[in-house]
Amino acid sequence: MQTISSYDFKGKRALIRVDFNVPLNEKFEITDDTRMRAALPTIKKIIEGGGSPIIMSHLGRPKNGPEAKFSLKPLVNHLSELLGGATVNIAPDCIGDEVKAMAENVKSGEVLILENLRFYKEETKGDEGFAAKLAENGDCWVNDAFGTAHRAHASTAVIAKFFPNDKMFGFLIESEVKSLDKVVKEPQRPLTAIMGGAKVSSKITIIENLLDKVDNLILGGGMTYTFVKANGGEVGGSICEDEFIDTAKNIQKLAKEKGVNLVIASDVLAADDFSNDANTKILAADAIPEGWQGLDAGPDSIAKMKEVIENSGTILWNGPVGVFEMPTFAEGSKAIGTAIVEATKKGAFSLVGGGDSVACVNQFGFADGVSYISTAGGALLEYLEGKVLPGIAAVRGE
Repeated sequence: MQTISSYDFKGKRALIRVDFNVPLNEKFEITDDTRMRAALPTIKKIIEGGGSPIIMSHLGRPKNGPEAKFSLKPLVNHLSELLGGATVNIAPDCIGDEVKAMAENVKSGEVLILENLRFYKEETKGDEGFAAKLAENGDCWVNDAFGTAHRAHASTAVIAKFFPNDKMFGFLIESEVKSLDKVVKEPQRPLTAIMGGAKVSSKITIIENLLDKVDNLILGGGMTYTFVKANGGEVGGSICEDEFIDTAKNIQKLAKEKGVNLVIASDVLAADDFSNDANTKILAADAIPEGWQGLDAGPDSIAKMKEVIENSGTILWNGPVGVFEMPTFAEGSKAIGTAIVEATKKGAFSLVGGGDSVACVNQFGFADGVSYISTAGGALLEYLEGKVLPGIAAVRGE
């Protein structure tokens, strides 16, 4: 398999599938360029190697063909700035004779952005004919869009067959896969997973898959109360998925059978309203009266979680343990982050993934204290579930 570090890009047009699905305001200004910055090492490597990057991406969810509000045009000047003033042009389309001619005439060091891939339904359908037309625009294919690697789309997977000997991962995907494999395939022990968030339903398959791998599993956030109720506790007005009570019971049974140390909150910070200004009190997690709801982990729970985390060799954090967006209910998540940073200082490998967890880490300034932050959503979760990601398999030839 080719690697971006060893491949000779001199004189080559490198088709790079990136994830430039960035948020734009009403003035079509980029409000968060994290995804663009994440692709810079790959783009710069190709330029420095004498190649010409041909950028492919989607933006938003256009319904019926080209729509001005989903054009990649607003990204052109900003990408040029990020690349230190490099010449960046945009094609009027992503396939066709005019686009092909532009791609053929890109000079070494210049960048060409193809227009939104999802202006064609064939992209998301994984149409082979469409993938073949895209392939005409390049001499090699670089997949650097981990955020879409779980989709078998034309540009993320199908296109690989047109570059049997000239396909590779970009630096972003390389680092994502390498970091995830440190958690799921070759962890330092003990391996601790912290799974938070509102619902058990969205994390069931991940939790079940992790039970075969982890030594410790910390469950927090809204899903706590489904487990508490499954054990006969009173959860008051806390979020609870009654239809997953049996699932929660089964997860606890499996954890016991597999020797996994399952940590669920024993006490919580409860409130009489879903508001930062609500009245609050510390309550036993299984004794929350009507009119009250658990919105954060309590001090005893936090202490137990911290002890487990600080003695871990590998840590995965996916989901906060409280409503961290409200300062009153942020202490649990803040304490988890602090413990992860401390464990990392002592040599643990820590990976934070999932939108809310990443937002939490950034909000409290922990980003520099963890080993790796994954910006992927669905792809990360499916990888943790043990699924084969089409965008990964296509490059590896699996």
